[in-house]
Amino acid sequence: MFVHILTRLFQSLVTMAAMAVLVFVGVFAIGNPVDLLINPEADQAEMAAAIARLGLDQPMWRQFLSFVSGLLQGNLGTSFVHNAPALGLILERMPATFELALLAMIFAIVIGVPAGLVAGLYPERLVGRGIMGASILGFSLPTFWVGLMLIMVFAVWLGWLPSTGRGETRSLFGIEFSFLTLDGLRHMFLPALNLAIFKVSLVTRLARAGTREVLLQDYVKFARAKGLSPARVIFVHVLKNMMIPVVTVIGLEFGSVMAFAVVTESIFAWPGMGKLLIESITRLDRPVIVAYLMLTVLLFVTINLIVDLVYSVFDPRVRLSESS
Repeated sequence: MFVHILTRLFQSLVTMAAMAVLVFVGVFAIGNPVDLLINPEADQAEMAAAIARLGLDQPMWRQFLSFVSGLLQGNLGTSFVHNAPALGLILERMPATFELALLAMIFAIVIGVPAGLVAGLYPERLVGRGIMGASILGFSLPTFWVGLMLIMVFAVWLGWLPSTGRGETRSLFGIEFSFLTLDGLRHMFLPALNLAIFKVSLVTRLARAGTREVLLQDYVKFARAKGLSPARVIFVHVLKNMMIPVVTVIGLEFGSVMAFAVVTESIFAWPGMGKLLIESITRLDRPVIVAYLMLTVLLFVTINLIVDLVYSVFDPRVRLSESS
């Protein structure tokens, strides 16, 4: 087990190092933020002073060393636009994105797992075929179009729910959250539902495939042969074993929902990390873009590491193969 943990930690560090190089090359070597931050009528002296202040007059290798040094110290630079620590700006917006992603994944679990279970138990019936058809539709519809339709139906036509903003918030441990107030939950519902539609389809298909596979196992046939009730067979033997791969994928998908909520946050004007990223890209605010990308990489690497370790706990074969 100790060897397995060391191996996964080393792989995670290598991944972070490789992504640091890619992020730097992909962000720092493209575009010139001075063109957007400085008045076009400024003279050469003002332009040179601004370039020196932002550290853009240094050679690329020296900028990279400065970037790595700051990264190791938890300092990802100062925002060109906001004149504040870039990491602080990202962390300030993170709770809004976190609670939105969490509600979206709750929707995915609450809707997708029962739907997939039913579709797996009755694959040839109308209800099973209907669920699978709906999941294909959920995969196919573009997120931005679904968001606009949700706004048109529930906010414009029916007037049931607000379409933009975060609503009323309440502080918990010094952090503002929307889910603690009724108005905040009303504002969260549409963007969370928009984020959840694709994940509901994914969880439904995974649950359906897992159910079909578990139903063929000997322990399910033996449970039925012993005369156990259908409900006990389904909820004790089928559901428990079907959820193992589903839970793993849900853990990984939670990171992707947080990282790629850009479109949804832009459509619903949700003040999260994605909306800040779009604003930073349009203004070429490099430190904020880098902070977002590196935090996203760290989130994915951490979640993958946790999933690997949890798998090694439940499946000794993983530990044995890693040790060999």
